[in-house]
Amino acid sequence: MYDVVIIGAGPAGISAALYAKRANKSVLVLYHGESQLEKAHKIDNYYGFIDGITGKDLYDTGIEQAKALGIEVVEDEALNVTMNADMNYEIVTKENTYVGQALILSTGNKKVKPNIKGVEEFDGKGISYCAICDGFFYRKKNIAVLGNEEYALSEAGELENIAGSLVILTNGLSAPNTDKYEINTKKIKEIAGEKKVNRVIFEDDSVLELDGIFIAQGIAGGVDFAKKLGILTEGDKIAVGEDMSTNLPGIFSCGDITGGLLQVCKAVYEGAQAGLSAVKYLKSKA
Repeated sequence: MYDVVIIGAGPAGISAALYAKRANKSVLVLYHGESQLEKAHKIDNYYGFIDGITGKDLYDTGIEQAKALGIEVVEDEALNVTMNADMNYEIVTKENTYVGQALILSTGNKKVKPNIKGVEEFDGKGISYCAICDGFFYRKKNIAVLGNEEYALSEAGELENIAGSLVILTNGLSAPNTDKYEINTKKIKEIAGEKKVNRVIFEDDSVLELDGIFIAQGIAGGVDFAKKLGILTEGDKIAVGEDMSTNLPGIFSCGDITGGLLQVCKAVYEGAQAGLSAVKYLKSKA
């Protein structure tokens, strides 16, 4: 078990890790997929770099700095987060399960809304982004998970014993590596219904009747985990206090996922604050 587990290895997550580690806490950083920072061709408005720096170089340097301080940094996809009976947090990944006394969410904003007609219109009316949150409402009904990666399979696993029928829709992308679920790889033209979702229309004009669709494209982000845990959110952001605390004890959040100024300087500050707040929480728990 770790004192602090951090999901996300960008400026916010690494800053949190550095401050927690310097307080002599055991720290694990989990990350997966490409960071938004890595896509930045050049950053020339951040302190200390006369000629600027590429986003990828800044990102990679942060991870190496954390490792040099003795922080464990693991590339592994977080799929689910739960609180166990001891009030610690269990993070289930593609490869393992990790436990932390405190948890910091610094994933950036990874929610991916597919560009499909009807997705916005039926959000909350048959379109959901959280199997644990909303699966109960679809007992014995015909539902689908939209996605084609490990996160989609994880959400399907939450729904398989609830649904009357379950299919994974890949929307034209390759099928995930599984024979456990029915897979439909057709490109979707429209999600349709009257007051709520009742069918998917594919580009070949074939129709699949459904009662609900769970969006699970790409990888899980901070808001996805927040909803599963009952953390307060504000739209696509996690609600935090000045100390980066959420409404659940021992969980903090920082960086782009909290909204506001989407800049490295803000992420570094919030990460430092989250790390210090996690240390303070652990002292109170001792």
